[in-house]
Amino acid sequence: MSAYGTTRHHGQPSANSTPASTTLFRRLTWEGTVPLEIRVDSKELPANSDRGLECYYIQAPRVSYLPLLMPEIRRFLMDVVFDEAAGKMLKEEEWWFESEEGTLLKWHWPIGLIYDNHIISASIRPPSQTSTSHYNLQVTPLKLILHLASPPTEKLLLSPSAESCKQAFMGQLKEADFIRWGNTKRMTGLRKQDQDGIWEGIKEHNFDDYWRVASKVVPTTAPARSNSPPPSTNPSMHARPPSTDPQSAPDRDNAYNVRSVPVRLYLPDGPVMQDVVPPTLEDGSPHTLVHYLSTHLPLLFPPAPYSGPELAYAMMHGVLVPPDAEMAWLGACMAGADGWVSLCVGIVR
Repeated sequence: MSAYGTTRHHGQPSANSTPASTTLFRRLTWEGTVPLEIRVDSKELPANSDRGLECYYIQAPRVSYLPLLMPEIRRFLMDVVFDEAAGKMLKEEEWWFESEEGTLLKWHWPIGLIYDNHIISASIRPPSQTSTSHYNLQVTPLKLILHLASPPTEKLLLSPSAESCKQAFMGQLKEADFIRWGNTKRMTGLRKQDQDGIWEGIKEHNFDDYWRVASKVVPTTAPARSNSPPPSTNPSMHARPPSTDPQSAPDRDNAYNVRSVPVRLYLPDGPVMQDVVPPTLEDGSPHTLVHYLSTHLPLLFPPAPYSGPELAYAMMHGVLVPPDAEMAWLGACMAGADGWVSLCVGIVR
């Protein structure tokens, strides 16, 4: 079994000033892990393989990706399972994963999101006899099947390689950048060294290396200036001004001054929903999670004055999100490494 230890870092101060509480939540999010049980499809094992050891356990970082685990998995299989001659004939770029239920796994999703999506999908199925919580949030290994050949390219779209994963990751960052600020200047303005460095932070699971660059793109939670004008109640001001407005740096980079928070809703065995999520409402009050959910999913999260039983829950990074959490704060402190607030909605039993 493999486990990733505490985040490796160099102990140097960040170039940007970030509130300690923001850094704390970002680090807690970064250091989250999930247990995986990876079993090679028995029908695809090379000749002379040790069939009693084809299962591999790993405590994987939530912010990482399945293609980044391939080198470690291959080392284990070559050292313990595969016959040396037969193992050398296998091509790592042809390996792909599916769940124990036969669902093809999206290699471009963060591992933590794959795990949480599995949990909420299980919430609409008959509960197991060992289930003791109506949220069904037991931490058990996610069982994956590793196939060694014949990837379904028509469904995978791209080869599940580390380079393809990097391209998909950078694309997600740029899309989140556009949704926040109305342009991608912050991402495209990064030097190539910085763009490579943000991905290296993911590959090496290095919090400081990642945030040294990401802090130039992701908004802060620093309080706005006390002499800032109050928010307008004009509906036309519902969208926040772009980052090119003549504001001071603290105001311009504030999470409550973005045009929209990059949010995606994941439903059990269903579609992924995405919509414009302003950080504040028309009356200037913070846009909260309960308001967002009751607006977009009113049948699962009935608006007030509903007083019946709880019907569903929202989860991020494996934890239940408080209903009064502000969307802007979630975007600054709890977004994934790809820049998105990924909310998984499960059904209460």
